[in-house]
Amino acid sequence: MINKNIGKLYFYFNKKMNFFYATLSLMKKYVTLLREESVLRRLSTIQLISYFGAWFSNIAIYTLLLDLNVSAAIIAFVAMLNFLAGVIQAPFSGPIIDRVHPKRLMLFLILLEIVATIALVMVDQLSDLWLLYLLVFVKMAAASFYFTTEMSLLPKILDGDKLRIANELHSIIWSLSYTLGMAISGFVVYWLGIKAAFILDACMFIIAFGLLYTTAIEVEILKIEQNIITMMKDTFTYLKKTPKAFHLMLLHSFVGLTAFDALVALMVDQYYTSIVAASLALGLLHSARAVGLVVGPVFIGKWINNRRLVYVFIAQGVALFLWAYAMHNFYLSLLASVVVGFFTTTLWSYSYTLLQKNIDKKYYGRIVAYNDMLFLSSAAFTSYMIGFLATHSFSLEAITVIMGIGFLLGALYYRYILKNQDIKEIA
Repeated sequence: MINKNIGKLYFYFNKKMNFFYATLSLMKKYVTLLREESVLRRLSTIQLISYFGAWFSNIAIYTLLLDLNVSAAIIAFVAMLNFLAGVIQAPFSGPIIDRVHPKRLMLFLILLEIVATIALVMVDQLSDLWLLYLLVFVKMAAASFYFTTEMSLLPKILDGDKLRIANELHSIIWSLSYTLGMAISGFVVYWLGIKAAFILDACMFIIAFGLLYTTAIEVEILKIEQNIITMMKDTFTYLKKTPKAFHLMLLHSFVGLTAFDALVALMVDQYYTSIVAASLALGLLHSARAVGLVVGPVFIGKWINNRRLVYVFIAQGVALFLWAYAMHNFYLSLLASVVVGFFTTTLWSYSYTLLQKNIDKKYYGRIVAYNDMLFLSSAAFTSYMIGFLATHSFSLEAITVIMGIGFLLGALYYRYILKNQDIKEIA
């Protein structure tokens, strides 16, 4: 009996140690890649700073809306604007990315973000909502354009497993920025005020601009004689001839169902303001989910492959069901938020890398732009539907369950893609 128990303990300990070593190995891959790729290292630093700054204004914007006592529809509309800008510009951003040097384009876009962020300090009453809409639209249009430019740049400087790890790293940095930005912003808004958060955000973008300005990015810009309209037509012809690319774009758009900003703001307003200040509740809930976003790929990064991705879709749906169940209790909701974020980063990074791996180099900019358009359309639609359903007698729990069902449908769709398309493995 004693020997049997010792054997069980040994098996359990050995299993945990193997997992620990596997996790260390994955973290080592990130460090090694950053050490070997100087341009990626600088881009990642810029990304960390600029994303960190961005979340200051995000919490401040939603706190401002709650202070102004606006309707659920307005909160959802502002959340939708975060994504709608990228949708509108996507058909034109792709051809521009394929023709313009990425560094010049990215510098211009950061400059736009600086101007739009500083101007947010002028919004302080209901009559200024039109200005808030305009500035959020411009700010997020620039951010989306920058993101698409960077994601089309990565496959030009990296390949194979390095590209997959870089995408995971990109997601982890986004999540880490999200975690720290949301948490610290909640306290900054609470102690220093909304305008201070906007000013700090702009300062972060100024630092990012300076770092990018001194970064040497050497990539080949293909000479394309076609005009923008012809390039757009050529892209649609390519997608028609390469159906797996279009299927993978649609698959990635399912991740847009994780656009929870409006849902979290409504949860805080409906359930938690009697427990904690709105800005703190917003920051804590987003931070809890972002903890999951950061640690998720560390745990399942070595496990994931093309076949297993379907299980991650299912797990994301189940996590949302858990969140709906725990929503009434603030502390249980914090724990559920971690679980919700746990699978999201892997879903995003792996589905994105699948697309990059299965398209021709000539079309990187355009396909990535259209992919982002579909993703942002999904996120904008999700934000709109949260507000629409919330104002039409749907409970927040029911809305969350509907979003979870969406991921189960995504799992079924991915099984269809694997069965009917020749999808290359990433590694």
